[in-house]
Amino acid sequence: MTALARFMRPRAHYGWVVVALTFLLMLTTAAVRSTPGVLILPLEQDFGWDRATISAAVSLNLLLYGLIGPFAGELMQRIGLRRTILIALSTVLIGLLLTTQITHVWQLVVVWGGVIGAGTGMTALVLGATVVNRWFATRRGLAIGFLTASSATGQLLFLPPLALIVTHVSWQAAVFTVAIATAILVPLIATLLPERPADIDLAPYGAEAQVSVTPNIHRAIPVLRDAIRVPDFWLLFASFFVCGATTNGLIGTHLIAACADHGIAEVTAAGLLAMMGIFDFVGTVGSGWMSDRFSNRHLLFWYYALRGLSLFFLPFAFDAPGIGLPIFAVFYGLDWIATVPPTVRLCSEIFGRDRGPVVFGWVFAGHQIGAAMAALGAGIIRQSEGSYLPAFLVAGATCIVGALLVLGVRSTPRANVLAA
Repeated sequence: MTALARFMRPRAHYGWVVVALTFLLMLTTAAVRSTPGVLILPLEQDFGWDRATISAAVSLNLLLYGLIGPFAGELMQRIGLRRTILIALSTVLIGLLLTTQITHVWQLVVVWGGVIGAGTGMTALVLGATVVNRWFATRRGLAIGFLTASSATGQLLFLPPLALIVTHVSWQAAVFTVAIATAILVPLIATLLPERPADIDLAPYGAEAQVSVTPNIHRAIPVLRDAIRVPDFWLLFASFFVCGATTNGLIGTHLIAACADHGIAEVTAAGLLAMMGIFDFVGTVGSGWMSDRFSNRHLLFWYYALRGLSLFFLPFAFDAPGIGLPIFAVFYGLDWIATVPPTVRLCSEIFGRDRGPVVFGWVFAGHQIGAAMAALGAGIIRQSEGSYLPAFLVAGATCIVGALLVLGVRSTPRANVLAA
């Protein structure tokens, strides 16, 4: 056993250390992706850009975040997790530093929409699925639930301080703060993240023996070509489209601006998102635990249906913000991204453990296409109607549709279809 292997074999399985490192990584990139929520208003004030124009840059960011995922999954298999993550962090860091210097809207679109969208896309939820499949033979649902919850924790830790920095210093200082947090991760990932358990003489958590270290590479496009032949793929893709539209696209991008329309201060609105982050952490980790024990399609049905009801309630919550908005934050927060652990598990059950993360990458692309369309669409609706009310009502209705769609998913293995 090498010195590195002895160093990396604590009493607890090192897979949990890898999960913790991945959690920090995904938490930080979640903070990067949530930053536009506190930038919309200052960008309007400083440059006179309208909300629809700013939303276009956010929309491109969300779209690339999803579309890069499947190819990032392939890249992780080819050059390794660590190299892929370091490339991603470097790209995001460059993009953040360039963002502090923008003065024209095209620069916002290219830098925030293009550069940062591509960089964060390489650390999307496909990364979490890949880590869990490599390092865990059991407790996968709990592990992916913990990693998924990092998005909520990113809001919890970063949004209120960022809103304070924007209010009392500048929006450039807020972006630079996120850049510092991103830079800190580089040496941690470079020194503490092994590629696979076998690299440090370990078996995956819950397995009795080591597995082969030879990577079984599945290319993104061929896997997609085979997956689209399976109806379950389209049901999961469509339901995740709804998920992205009603979370990152609508609430994550526009809730702070919607609160401002009702006279609620930006810092207060950011605190509301932080409250949602607290409850989403609980809800998503709990969802991971339940996905190991209950029917995943039934869990998804209830998640989407309850989210739809909460979005129908949101317009009424603005009429009594002191009571209604905290109720919405708790109810919606528990369900923010609780859909991810059951969806990851269904992808692995239907398409096989090896192909599951790549298929999930394409399903997640649907999530971000929905997010991009909602971010842009809600901005256009607000610009033309002067209110977000139609956007909230449409989002609630699409959640009900998503709840019905997932009931058609069958979690029977389809690996024979992909192997043909």
